[in-house]
Amino acid sequence: MTMNDNDRLPGQGADADRAGNDPERLAEYEARTREPLDLLALATLWLVVVPWWDYGHEVKYIVLASRVALSVVYGIDLAIRSALAPRHLHYLLSHPLALASVLYPPVRVFFSIRLVRSVFRRGHLTRFLTAAAVLVLNGAVIVYLFERHAPGSNIHTLGDAVWWSFVTVTTVGYGDFYPVTVGGRVTACLIMGTGLLTLAVVTAQVASSFVAQGPSRARSAREDEAARREVTLAELDQRLARIENLLTTAQPGNSPGTDPP
Repeated sequence: MTMNDNDRLPGQGADADRAGNDPERLAEYEARTREPLDLLALATLWLVVVPWWDYGHEVKYIVLASRVALSVVYGIDLAIRSALAPRHLHYLLSHPLALASVLYPPVRVFFSIRLVRSVFRRGHLTRFLTAAAVLVLNGAVIVYLFERHAPGSNIHTLGDAVWWSFVTVTTVGYGDFYPVTVGGRVTACLIMGTGLLTLAVVTAQVASSFVAQGPSRARSAREDEAARREVTLAELDQRLARIENLLTTAQPGNSPGTDPP
């Protein structure tokens, strides 16, 4: 009797399905691709927040093509994760933010916030400052795109927008430049929040470094004192040994237990 490809041994089909829909493979894929995709969302934030028709006739179709390409990338990622999940449709419906980011690109702002929050939780100051700087530069580009042709605006160049963003993020606020559009003011609020968070993180890091220096200095002082004490005891032992040798040499005829004349 022959057995075709459709006739499987008992349990063989279930094992194959479990191997193809292993939750560990899904977790491994998400851990490997989440940070690069969040970085991509952070780097292209200015591209998806501003409407594509506001870029001008020269580049608006290039911007539209770039946004479609980014949506394809995130759509492929969502399709792979759904395929690796044990329940494909349930996984797709249980992640509405990922689905909305494919259909409506400005939703990827939340991915950038998630990246900054994850770096903040890890306690890595350099990565956090890098992510905050990229976020501020994105804000400068977004404000420039919103403000460059707005009536009553005083931000007409990218240099003005970058200067305004750094003045705002450092909470200086000269007032020489300021946004007048709704999109520019919303972006300004986000930059202000980033500046306050960055100052709080830097202040906490400096304070923790000063606090950590106290116990280390006290510990080093105790170690030095113990070392000096050991040296002093050693010197006393040497001096006592020399005194005993001198006494023994000065009275060679005396023996232990006898009184001197």
